[in-house]
Amino acid sequence: MRIIAGDLRGRRVKAPPGLATRPTSDRVREALFNVLAPRLNGACFLDAYAGTGAVGIEALSRGAARCVFVESDAGVARILGENLRTFGIEARSDLLLMPFARAASVRAIASGCFDIAFLDPPYGEGEIRRALRLCSPGSLLCQSGILVAEHDKMQAMPQTEGTLVLSRSLRYGGTVLSYYVQG
Repeated sequence: MRIIAGDLRGRRVKAPPGLATRPTSDRVREALFNVLAPRLNGACFLDAYAGTGAVGIEALSRGAARCVFVESDAGVARILGENLRTFGIEARSDLLLMPFARAASVRAIASGCFDIAFLDPPYGEGEIRRALRLCSPGSLLCQSGILVAEHDKMQAMPQTEGTLVLSRSLRYGGTVLSYYVQG
């Protein structure tokens, strides 16, 4: 898996062995950042359920000013930390080792105003709906922020969640990116 564009283009992202993580494919990341491109420069980015950190690293590579990575698995977070050090982007990154629900209540993240939040929880566990509830504007997102949820095509997503409104969903094979904005 490689960074697709920006300052870190072509750099290889280290991933843990096995199937415990499901990295966002290059095709889906390319599509995601094509949509987000106008919002990225200087943005504060949240990569929740970060795994390898490929999405957040891609955001930093393409011009985001800061990224907060949230990962609950200590072994995966260790590899993510190695990726941040290898790419020399630790100063623009925060890595929180904890479940997203807990991170959303921690001052370091709850007081942040994220321009873009990316949620990619494990498929099929119902976590995406819980995570959406924690991200409404006024809590984690800036008023003009956007939230993107990556999920399985079989997962039905709500049209609204709190003050968030589904603006569009784009499908790539078995993966869907659902974009939410302030309603």
